[in-house]
Amino acid sequence: MSKYKTNKVRGRHCVHFKCGAVSTIKDVLHQRPNWMEVKDNEEWDFNWCDVGWLRENFDHIYMGEHVRINHFPNHYEVSFTLDCIRKTLKRILAAQRRLNVIFSPAPLHYSLLYNAFLFAAKSQGKGIFLFRKLKDVTDWKKDSFHTEEQKDAAHVESYVAQRYIENPYLLNGRKFDLRVYVLVTSYIPLKAWLYRDGFARFSNTRFFLGTINDKHMHLTNVSVQKTAPDYNPEKDCKWQLQQLRRYLTAKHGREVVETLFKEIDNIFVRSLQSVHKVIINDKHCFELYGYDILLDQNLKPWLIEVNASPSLAPSSKEDYEMKYRLLEDTLNVVDMEGRLTGKEKRVGGFDLMWNNGPVYREDANLQTFSSSCFTANTHLGCVNDREKQLSMLLKPFPFQKKM
Repeated sequence: MSKYKTNKVRGRHCVHFKCGAVSTIKDVLHQRPNWMEVKDNEEWDFNWCDVGWLRENFDHIYMGEHVRINHFPNHYEVSFTLDCIRKTLKRILAAQRRLNVIFSPAPLHYSLLYNAFLFAAKSQGKGIFLFRKLKDVTDWKKDSFHTEEQKDAAHVESYVAQRYIENPYLLNGRKFDLRVYVLVTSYIPLKAWLYRDGFARFSNTRFFLGTINDKHMHLTNVSVQKTAPDYNPEKDCKWQLQQLRRYLTAKHGREVVETLFKEIDNIFVRSLQSVHKVIINDKHCFELYGYDILLDQNLKPWLIEVNASPSLAPSSKEDYEMKYRLLEDTLNVVDMEGRLTGKEKRVGGFDLMWNNGPVYREDANLQTFSSSCFTANTHLGCVNDREKQLSMLLKPFPFQKKM
């Protein structure tokens, strides 16, 4: 019997949790009423684990009906929605196999992207560079791997080359992308929630396509921007999505921005649909994904990548507060306390956008829908009056006295 065997429901009101992360989530868990952290060898009801723990333990533990864990067993599949295309292109471009490079015509990432989940947990812009000619890749490989051991490692690792989006939408001459959060509570049937808050991440350097060696110009990752020589920690490289949506609406009009955000909604749903039959669904699991979206000059959104373990480390006080609310509402949706009916279309800052089918907004005109674009029950970048909504939605905790 595993030492990780979890508690059966015993009629108690305290939720025993484990947390393998040292970030905002730990603060949220510790400040949740009547949640108590347990030691490694103690029984738990809720586990916010890292992927390493998941790989080592998921198949060897018994979980009671009420237990929840923050990853699906193969949660990373949504990050590889282009695998079929890549495999086909790899056969077509057999001549390039000696470089172990797969070429994709779809501009879904900045450049040569290390496959983060299958081989090593590279992230934060590591392993990415721009090139113009195939010879640049050959030269890079010669320069990067000098020893036989390095060459062997390079041989078994895979890289993805994708066309760079040359016409990104710029603000004050700077490139940016969007980080948006999607919570999946079931894959079969598919049930997904979209968070109203998020942020736009800006580069520290004004954009110029002719300069391809300046990572601070082309990569918007905060971890990359912090290394810029003129980086100012007092000036965060982020806008809240509400601020960006107001800016775009003022410049382009409400109708154009509504169309843009409908197309972004479709990116979330289609990417999840593409893997929902592949994911190992488990009623104990949920997943919080971080989507990265890039806009081009035509206000067309492009999916850059899907992060199965998005960073929860804050870059500023405002960023901390946003992520704190996000995680608090994630726990509200997961509902360990049993305060929801299961029929809610909104919980805090989360809007239910798919529940075994599209969930439409109450103000939507059903006659305008088409098979390629739907008006989802989402309010990305809109006002997030979560505290008011939660006060009306949630009953007091069973162990709390009414004020």
